[in-house]
Amino acid sequence: MQRIDAAREAGARSAATAGAGSARVVELVNSHEKLREHVAESLRELDDLLGKLEE
Repeated sequence: MQRIDAAREAGARSAATAGAGSARVVELVNSHEKLREHVAESLRELDDLLGKLEE
């Protein structure tokens, strides 16, 4: 019975860790998307500036 309880507790800890890991992945994906949008906007601004300089 002790081995069963220990296995059940280990499984619960593993599931909690996986949940925290999944939350971290979602957080990283969101952060990456925000950075990607920021970089894209910066590149558009640079493109506009270069276009104005060429005129």
